Amino acid sequence: MAVAEPLLGLSSAEVSERIAAGKVNVNTDLKTKSVKELIIENLCTLFNLINLVLAILVILTGSIKNLSFLCIVVLNTGIGIVQSWRSKRMVDKLTLLASKRATVVRDGSEIEVDLDQIVLDDVVRLGRGDQIPADAVVVSGDAQVNESLLTGESNLIRKQPGAELMSGSFVDSGLIYARVIHVGADNYVAKINNEAKYVKKVNSEIMKALNAIVRFASVIMLPLGIALFYSSVHVAYEQDGASMTFLAWAFSGSRAWSDVSAAILSTVGALLGMIPQGLVLLTSSVLAIATIRLARRRVLAQQLYCIETLARVDVLCLDKTGTITSGKMQVAGVYTASDDGRAVPLENSDAERAALVDFALANIAKATSADANETCQAVISYYSGTDISLAEPLAVVPFSSAKKWSGASFKQGSYVMGAAQFVLAPDVYKTFEGAVNALADTCRVLVIASVDGFTDEGDMEGRANPLGFVTIRDEIRSSAADTIAYFCEQGVTLNVISGDDPRTVSSIAKVVGVPGAEAFVDATTLDTPSKIDAAVDKYHVFGRVTPQQKRELVVALKSRGHTVAMTGDGVNDVLALKEADCSVAMAAGSDAARNVAEIVLIDNDFASMPAVVAEGRRSINNLQRSASLFLTKTLFSMGLAALCIFFPPYPFQPITMTLINFFCIGFPSFVLALEPNKSRIKGSFLVNVLRRAVPASVAVLIASCLCMFSASVFGFSKPVLSTMCLISTSAIGCSLIWRISFPFSPLRLAVFIFVTAGLVVGVVFFPTFFSIAALGLGQLLGSVVVAVLGCLLFFLLADVFDRVPQRVTKRATGFGRGVRMSLRGGKRTVSSTGSSFERRAGAIARRVSRAHEERELSRAQASARRAVDDVTPTARVLKRVTKAGGGIRVAMPSSKKRKPDTKR
Repeated sequence: MAVAEPLLGLSSAEVSERIAAGKVNVNTDLKTKSVKELIIENLCTLFNLINLVLAILVILTGSIKNLSFLCIVVLNTGIGIVQSWRSKRMVDKLTLLASKRATVVRDGSEIEVDLDQIVLDDVVRLGRGDQIPADAVVVSGDAQVNESLLTGESNLIRKQPGAELMSGSFVDSGLIYARVIHVGADNYVAKINNEAKYVKKVNSEIMKALNAIVRFASVIMLPLGIALFYSSVHVAYEQDGASMTFLAWAFSGSRAWSDVSAAILSTVGALLGMIPQGLVLLTSSVLAIATIRLARRRVLAQQLYCIETLARVDVLCLDKTGTITSGKMQVAGVYTASDDGRAVPLENSDAERAALVDFALANIAKATSADANETCQAVISYYSGTDISLAEPLAVVPFSSAKKWSGASFKQGSYVMGAAQFVLAPDVYKTFEGAVNALADTCRVLVIASVDGFTDEGDMEGRANPLGFVTIRDEIRSSAADTIAYFCEQGVTLNVISGDDPRTVSSIAKVVGVPGAEAFVDATTLDTPSKIDAAVDKYHVFGRVTPQQKRELVVALKSRGHTVAMTGDGVNDVLALKEADCSVAMAAGSDAARNVAEIVLIDNDFASMPAVVAEGRRSINNLQRSASLFLTKTLFSMGLAALCIFFPPYPFQPITMTLINFFCIGFPSFVLALEPNKSRIKGSFLVNVLRRAVPASVAVLIASCLCMFSASVFGFSKPVLSTMCLISTSAIGCSLIWRISFPFSPLRLAVFIFVTAGLVVGVVFFPTFFSIAALGLGQLLGSVVVAVLGCLLFFLLADVFDRVPQRVTKRATGFGRGVRMSLRGGKRTVSSTGSSFERRAGAIARRVSRAHEERELSRAQASARRAVDDVTPTARVLKRVTKAGGGIRVAMPSSKKRKPDTKR
């Protein structure tokens, strides 16, 4: 009998030494942003800063009613914060709570500790279903490990003493003890997560267009605003206070301050018109409504603009495991074994032999179901609901990773199921080798054989006689083929990128209808960047792909000008998910994949993707139509403000613009933006919007000039001028709504009638509130003539713009400091590394990240010390472990209570 060798693990002193040295398993998982970060991110924007400055100027004048524009700012910011918080809360709920503690051997006893209390060289006990908490090496035992979330390989990997275990993988069956070789940031999962810890820029045309407009407006607002204010107040200053300084005159009395306040309000009104406030709010609202609609379909959009990006993708990269397949196994086929070495499909076989194969296969799976692995579960599922008779087992031999088979004895006979080369004698296997290899091209092949019985040690008695074969493959989602067909119809190129065997990946891709699936490549042969770059244009199925190669494939596709979406569920997908323009993860996947993805499929159903695309198309197409209303105001406000520097005063006040903003812009745009619209997205967002907005802006600007000329010639007062401009602008606004609503539907007609009626009611019944002057007959007729001319000019210009074909151009910008040039692949590309401000911001972000990591290490050290302190005589000792020659011996602690010591 072998002498048992104690498996002691680390001592308490050794654990303390490692804690002091910082060799603790620090939690390096990718986490969601904190609520504080989300609030700051949505509050501290250039858009909010501009509006805050304008609000302060209005407050100085004491005209509180002109602060109504702040409602839009508050709503927009609130929508952003609420949406971000909803996404964070949902992802945090999805985070798996399992495996947050581990069993380690210390001082010869097993104790439970938190994952961040594990130290280097700890011996960890791992059984069925346990997630491996840190990279380790097996010291004893035998187990089957599922590494699909890390590598994409769907087959189980056998682990014996000396084999390495990767953190993040799962033990499928067996029991092992392993020594931790990496902790914290040195773990395999942590290294992948660390590569994904960078700020990913959102690839959204809408966001880029809005940011460009706001940046452009912010650049010209300051000089234009100062010039406009000076021009507006200069006349009053020359009349009343030419003999004193400007500041002395401004504070010399109520009359002077009244003139200054009026100039401030008119300047703020002009500047507000330059900022597309409503467009920003409309975009946030429409996309927020889209996320709510998707949430009802069990789809979580973690970032508002990702809906638009997915609707624009032209290349979709799919991970096989968990996306096309469910992550489970299924029976692909059952065959009988002919005497001449062929595998004959069951439906073409002799009925009696086929019945025997069904009986043996179903009953072995049922008998060993207590410790069923994926293969056994697939067989049980295959025969559930059938009329195959189930017998009472007389003896059961569970699956062993060493033997590679399982079996059971019944009254009808004894049968085994397992790998053919392990079950059959060499000469028998040689007969069936060709048939097994043919089936193994796309599936896992198991043989069903009859034997004489089993020994007490669980070995086969007699020679195995093959009865048939069963093929096992990844379970393909029932909706996968329809979803693939949908994207093909939409002109989206499909690539399947997996860590699994390329032949298996290709066969599954062909089953679901991926175009070009018959041509595949083994990524182990793509050992240089140039080979990867060339393979992108040639293949659509990639197997044996590493996480880094997945990212490089996405980068290569993006460098060709494609908008790329990536789906995945494992740690091996994280880098590619982070690099893709739009990333989609399964809720049942890894925490890291969910946290970096923009879209999470709560039901793990790939069939939800078409709904996301449809929602994105509805949002973008409707926004393009509605955005023209907002951009019209921005463009004519800029032009009018520049004109009024030389020909003051500016004709609109903030409260007057509120009437136009609501009826001509806000209300119709919000209603029209929620209409159903599944048309394909064509062209650039900004170009499409400008084609509608420029004609209206030019018409409003010319109409306003005519009103200003009339006021100057006939001596109309400023309130009269403002009212005339309001009437002409409202008329042109209604014309624009008419044009973008055509052809009319009942909803569009109702919107047009409501807008027209609302403007009339506002002008006629609420003149005081909106600062509208009473017009004489001549003034009214003049306003009508100008409005008609403006409308005719708008329709004429709109027709001209519609006839001009769109031109696609690409410009290289950013020459100078911070330029990145690439000559890779013979192609010359120039890109900007960002402004000096962006580089400094990046450096600050890296310093903050390092400080956060140091805090995490300190916290983990404190937690690990508590675990050592807690190991006292009263600590819970689970088992005492020794290693014997034949394997592991586990001694359970005595359950008898110790008698109290009465001796003192």
